[in-house]
Amino acid sequence: MTVFQLLMLGASAFFAYKIYLHIQTLQDPQPREDEETNDTPRSADAFSTFDSSSLIEKGDESLENDDLQKALAIYSEANIKDPNSEEILFKMGYTLGLQNRDEEALEYYKEVLELNKNNTYTHQAMASIYRKNREFASAKLHLNALLDIDDTNPITYYNYGNLSVDMEHFDEAKEMYNKAIELNPDFKEAKEELEKLQ
Repeated sequence: MTVFQLLMLGASAFFAYKIYLHIQTLQDPQPREDEETNDTPRSADAFSTFDSSSLIEKGDESLENDDLQKALAIYSEANIKDPNSEEILFKMGYTLGLQNRDEEALEYYKEVLELNKNNTYTHQAMASIYRKNREFASAKLHLNALLDIDDTNPITYYNYGNLSVDMEHFDEAKEMYNKAIELNPDFKEAKEELEKLQ
């Protein structure tokens, strides 16, 4: 067992014991004399001894091992520690997207864009989800935003070409694939898609 798992096991056992005591006595547990009795909320540090960057690393490891639930739980803990981190919010959205929990993923992506409207990874991810769900107008909105941010990224033109094919705008798709190839002459996938349209 990892240190993190041992900590979680210990915390679970402690809370289970406290609940058991509460149920047995049907009274609220009385504070010890040496305990503080004020109702100040606990800080995020009281929940975990790991800092947010350590938690991100652990979440990334879980993601690489395809343990999506564990990754999401760790990213959620990191989000408590650092609630306005673009990186954490994006990774939570990405992990939810991998689980096909698209609506939840979009909520986290929207939070990222509130922090930084020029986050290109988030625009790409949102365009992909909207395209998958055939919400073409929303997908196009994010691809246009990407072109406004950086009109030299061949991936954006390739994705725009794919969206145009889905919308049956084949001339536009050809134009987008050609632009992707112009920016990256070795873009094999764009060449393959373009050949399908010839």
